[in-house]
Amino acid sequence: MIAAARRWSRQVDRAGNRGLERAYPPLRGAWHRGAKETHRAAAWLWPRLRPLLAFLFRAIATLERWARWACALLVRAATAASGRITPGRAAAAVIVATGACLVASQFIDYRAVEIGQPGYAGVPDAARAPTVDARAAGAAHAYLLVPIGVAAAALGLLALRREARRLGLLVAALGLLSLAVILLVDLPHGLDEGAQTSRFAGASAVLEDGFYAELAAAGGMVLAGLLYYARPCRIRINSSGRAASARRRRPRRRASSRARVARSA
Repeated sequence: MIAAARRWSRQVDRAGNRGLERAYPPLRGAWHRGAKETHRAAAWLWPRLRPLLAFLFRAIATLERWARWACALLVRAATAASGRITPGRAAAAVIVATGACLVASQFIDYRAVEIGQPGYAGVPDAARAPTVDARAAGAAHAYLLVPIGVAAAALGLLALRREARRLGLLVAALGLLSLAVILLVDLPHGLDEGAQTSRFAGASAVLEDGFYAELAAAGGMVLAGLLYYARPCRIRINSSGRAASARRRRPRRRASSRARVARSA
């Protein structure tokens, strides 16, 4: 049994060797022919492909130069702006913007009464229930927030011209007063249907964009005032302080002799 297996394995080995010897010359010839064809294709393709590659790499180099120039320009602009736009001035600009937004929000509808709202329960958002009795935000409190917004904007402009941290507290107080008026006066009046419940079936009061606009403006006024009050302040250094700082930054001279080292010790 073992001897028969050995003879069979030897026969298989001899047959495989003969097959490899016969297949080697055709494979070698095909390899050389393929190498020649590849060389010919590369020789024909390279002169036509070289200008395209040169144009591509030149375009990449041009884009890199433009990107470097743009980055350098942005760095110079940011450096110049950092000396002008300080944290205090940025907070003051936000105060002016929030005051103007508060004034503008008083002339936008802050509430309305929707009619037949239960009938639009399963309807997409494009179809909305009709509204009546729309009112502007300032009508609920006799436009009290208009002078408050104007005063906040004026304080913001004053804060842009001179640095006074107490102005931030005044703006924050005006913002808190505005929030109190909005939440204690506008919100209850905005959710009150009034006489519309007796005239229409399914009437419900809803808050419109004006309510959320004045609420956001008042909240932003509070935050901007607090940021202006808590901004990093500038520390003034007198001449003696500058001299001491310069002495600390001045490098020490090395001793040039043993006697000078002994004296310094």
